[in-house]
Amino acid sequence: MTKSKGLYHLALAGVLCAVGIIIPMFMPIKLVLDPMSFTLASHVAIFLALFISPSVGIAVSLGTTLGFLIGGFPLPVVLRAFTHVIWAAIGAFYLQKHPELLDFKQSVPGRSLKLFGLGAVLGLIHAVAETCVCIPIYFGQGMSGSELVRILLLLVFVGSFVHSMVDYVLSLLIWKPVSGTMRKAAV
Repeated sequence: MTKSKGLYHLALAGVLCAVGIIIPMFMPIKLVLDPMSFTLASHVAIFLALFISPSVGIAVSLGTTLGFLIGGFPLPVVLRAFTHVIWAAIGAFYLQKHPELLDFKQSVPGRSLKLFGLGAVLGLIHAVAETCVCIPIYFGQGMSGSELVRILLLLVFVGSFVHSMVDYVLSLLIWKPVSGTMRKAAV
């Protein structure tokens, strides 16, 4: 990586970290289903970062996690944010091997289906990781089995998957017009 490209990626990561921290704090569109809350577009910065490169995707995931920690968010929220590193890295490395999927100037057969599949896989990884983090948090708090299933399966797993897919689609809607203005990798 050239010095110029590295600085460019560092600047993009910094801006996306800031966006990723600010959205959950100030976004008025939130769905709160105790004990979970889902904030529209809270994953958009991470998706945009993983569209750029693996290092930017990982950096933004770590940066937003640190932002939640410093911002005083509850530990379950911080730990759930930390799991974003997993799916961001997987998605970014996949896209590094298949950059044509995000090059909308290029004709790619089955692009929509491939992008949907990528979003679904990342959404499943996202949901599984967040559910795994929440199991020890909610287990043993005196909840009934049905209450645990409602929280872990319905709210955390299904909620995280749906939330991930909505934010993924928003990210693609932003990326498509912006990607043509991004500096090329050869810089």
